Amino acid sequence: MSNPVKIVMVEDDHGHAKLIEKNIRRANISNEIAHFDTGQGALDHLFSAESLANGPLLILLDLNLPDMQGTDILAEVKRDERLKRAPVVVLTTTDDKAEIQRCYDLGCNVYITKPVDYESFAAAIRQLGLFLSVMQAPVIE
Repeated sequence: MSNPVKIVMVEDDHGHAKLIEKNIRRANISNEIAHFDTGQGALDHLFSAESLANGPLLILLDLNLPDMQGTDILAEVKRDERLKRAPVVVLTTTDDKAEIQRCYDLGCNVYITKPVDYESFAAAIRQLGLFLSVMQAPVIE
């Protein structure tokens, strides 16, 4: 049997991270969620032998991190032979058209702008949870 998809969440706002996890759980997604609040912590994890050995993952990526830009993480992941197929969902407050285009050019699979108000944000994450419940992720080899 294959390993369940692990969700790697890169989000420096702990309030947003809690809200994302709560609403993913509300959509009956029980997958492991590994939360990182810095880009370097996320990269260290993603490129660790353990992470690469344990199969499919999905990356939820904020673009505005304290130590680096999320686009740099996206570029590194998509450049790597083993990680390039991992689905990346960009989840950020930035709705700049050029930034959205750049993320898709770098290989993100889905770009979601975080709504400003709590209820809309919660609703968007619940919809993301439903999407995750039917999504298939490729095996990391």
